[in-house]
Amino acid sequence: MLKKWLNESNYTVIYTGAGMSTESGLPDFRSAGNGLWNKKDPGKIASTTSLNDNVSEFIAFYRERVLGMRDYKPHKGHEILAEWENQGVIQSIITQNVDGFHQRAGSRRVAELHGTLQSLHCQTCGRVYSSEAYVDQEYYCNCGGVLRPSITLFGESLPQDAFQLALRETQKCDLFIVLGSSLSVTPANQFPIIAKENGAKLVIVNRDKTDFDSFADEVINNREIGDVLMEVDQ
Repeated sequence: MLKKWLNESNYTVIYTGAGMSTESGLPDFRSAGNGLWNKKDPGKIASTTSLNDNVSEFIAFYRERVLGMRDYKPHKGHEILAEWENQGVIQSIITQNVDGFHQRAGSRRVAELHGTLQSLHCQTCGRVYSSEAYVDQEYYCNCGGVLRPSITLFGESLPQDAFQLALRETQKCDLFIVLGSSLSVTPANQFPIIAKENGAKLVIVNRDKTDFDSFADEVINNREIGDVLMEVDQ
């Protein structure tokens, strides 16, 4: 039904989570065994407390993540979504991911709910830097402030510009497709429900079942997202 609904839809919004990125090889945070949070406590590392009180460990952790992203690239699924946007098949993407792979693949209308690792900004004055500064071991702004990733840390609220864009897109879509999200993180996981409440069809493509499957019009489990998108694209 996904292909049929996509063809019939006048306004389609895509929502992507960690499963979209792991198909590029990036490690997930919450997966059993190899998730990043199995090695580090997020409450201690990816937090405003760590940034303020343990800045050297904070920078070391995120420098490792920035360096790690350089080993991976967008996969075929990212490229198909970018092409669909270019063709007017989909209108926008809401993502929980911070890797910037959607933009690298060519997508333009992307609401990054949790920010991006592709840029840094000064914690003191707000000046924006490329994440390459971390690669070059540059950790401080010209003003003396600490450079931090432009992502949402534990203890911070979601960026309002991205959140409001996501909300507007969700409210006016008639097809909402979730790709690779367990839908376990609030408030980001409310968007599928908002879409349903506004009359949209909801499709969830995720390796495992989610708590929101009962609300969906179609659920696809145990499949690679890239394979599903290629199948629909044919």
